Amino acid sequence: MVRCGLSAGVELDRPFLRLLRRELRRAEALDLAGRTLRRRDLSVRRLSERLERAGVAPAAERSALLALSEARIVDDARLADSRAATLAERGWGNVAITARLEAEGIPEADAGSAIAKLEPEAPRAARAAAAVSDPRKAWALLARRGFDEETIEAVVETLDEKTRGGLG
Repeated sequence: MVRCGLSAGVELDRPFLRLLRRELRRAEALDLAGRTLRRRDLSVRRLSERLERAGVAPAAERSALLALSEARIVDDARLADSRAATLAERGWGNVAITARLEAEGIPEADAGSAIAKLEPEAPRAARAAAAVSDPRKAWALLARRGFDEETIEAVVETLDEKTRGGLG
């Protein structure tokens, strides 16, 4: 109402009512986006998809996304950094982290920047493989977790030297 200039004595002609309806749609889109983001942080793309599925008008969707982005409530770079750090702490490799970020709708540039900020893969892979004594099982685990092949070879080679049987 305030953005439209609604006050006592304002004539409610057709153009003013259109403006009022447009602002109401924007407010509804912001409300829906806010309720959605309360549960989980989302990328701009994923939030846009949710608003579209909910039937929000394209103009209201764009306006809401712009307002949320300008307020840094929706921030793909921040989301990428946070998700990448969490996945790395859980023992995932860069390939898997990148795939997960892209699946969440994070742009490739933001995903790449987040990966670059992580601890190198080798120490993460070594920690993930530390619980496994068999080099074959360690290889399989690290491959499933999305570690680079060179990293896997280096970690398993170290593990192989510590065990008697080796990979054979």
